[in-house]
Amino acid sequence: MKKVAFMFVAAMAISFASCGGQATATAEAVDTLAETVDSVVEEVVDTTAAVVDSVAADAAEVVDAAAEVVAE
Repeated sequence: MKKVAFMFVAAMAISFASCGGQATATAEAVDTLAETVDSVVEEVVDTTAAVVDSVAADAAEVVDAAAEVVAE
């Protein structure tokens, strides 16, 4: 998932660099890119945390079910 986010950020950076043909980047474009990167990173971290929590909950259910089978 991180690779996808980094590829998205790289594509955005390339598109910002190719637009306008100006030799210097404006501060506004740099700020916008920084905000985009921050929001993408936060979204990836939140999504990853949700997946990890889901997998942990599923694993706990499997362990509980196995314990019940062994107890019988």
